[in-house]
Amino acid sequence: MKTPRFAPIPAALPATVPFTGPETLQRRLGRPFAARLGANENGFGPSPRAVEAMRAEAGLVWQYGDSVSFDLVQALAGRLGVTPGHIQVGEGIDGLLGLLVRLMIAPGDAVVTSDGAYPTFNYHVAGFGGVLHKAPYRDDAEDPQALLDLAWRTGARLVYLANPDNPMGSWLAGGAIEEMVAMLPEDCLLILDEAYAEFAPAEAVPQISADDPRVIRMRTFSKAYGMAGARVGYAIGHPELIAGFDRIRNHFGMCRISQAGALAALGDEDWLAHIRTSTAAARDRIGRIGAENGLRALPSATNFVALDTARDGAFARQLVAALETEGVFVRMPGVAPLDRCIRISCAPAPELDVLAETLPRALARLRHPSHP
Repeated sequence: MKTPRFAPIPAALPATVPFTGPETLQRRLGRPFAARLGANENGFGPSPRAVEAMRAEAGLVWQYGDSVSFDLVQALAGRLGVTPGHIQVGEGIDGLLGLLVRLMIAPGDAVVTSDGAYPTFNYHVAGFGGVLHKAPYRDDAEDPQALLDLAWRTGARLVYLANPDNPMGSWLAGGAIEEMVAMLPEDCLLILDEAYAEFAPAEAVPQISADDPRVIRMRTFSKAYGMAGARVGYAIGHPELIAGFDRIRNHFGMCRISQAGALAALGDEDWLAHIRTSTAAARDRIGRIGAENGLRALPSATNFVALDTARDGAFARQLVAALETEGVFVRMPGVAPLDRCIRISCAPAPELDVLAETLPRALARLRHPSHP
């Protein structure tokens, strides 16, 4: 008996995931990681107020979440100085990216991104039959002019840009992005992924009206707010664009526990300040650990640091694997020349102590294979 056939687009795609999760790697390793430093999670944790709010809501988990995330949308609108109609809450930026691609891309439509940028976006584009066109990074940062040139050449419907950037941690001045928006082709939408905006310097955040129909901005509670497992993100855009999500989204996709936690986290400014301070200190320490081992830290406006091995991708992959055997989970960019780096998430001191202890051993084994 044959399995029913897939639809043509998924049938033509490989079975893959953008990232191998740390839990999968731990099962292969046969033990938990001593230092979980690869997924850009916030190891300093969520606001205690958020934890309490989620705990209080757990008894009501038999109820569906509010289908319009009313309280959270109202709070976000007040914080951002926009109307509730400018905001769509969804299952993390990843979920919102999938919905946006579904909303905007027909099979064969051109989409522009950077070669080596966040691969989950590419996964969604492929899943809906879009055609990806990729511009190279320049000086380890996304290149707005290269993205624009490619958008004009291909007639792109979407252009994806992360600022600050993942996987390199670099950032563009807000003015550069504003200039980019002014030069977009007609009927082209810029997706501005601002997952790390809370860590960025003020000058990296562009001044773009939420009523500008050429841009949709996406932010998350996964990074600075320490709630990656709750899956809460939000999009900011023109009300007509935001209203389009109601045509296709999972209206009861948001867990009420997550909604309550995000609302409480948003109101805890003191905890957010603590996270920013702790993250900055961890970035500095990762840089020092790297320097002590001959690796150069690239400037970062995120909660991770890219360490330049000054070698190639093959060496960096071996280093990631060597650290894994030491019980340390890190990741690396996937495309040359970015893949000469390894990427290490900021974390509390005990986990960075593990990194400081294990990185020299891992490097010694690679540089001197006979080293015990």
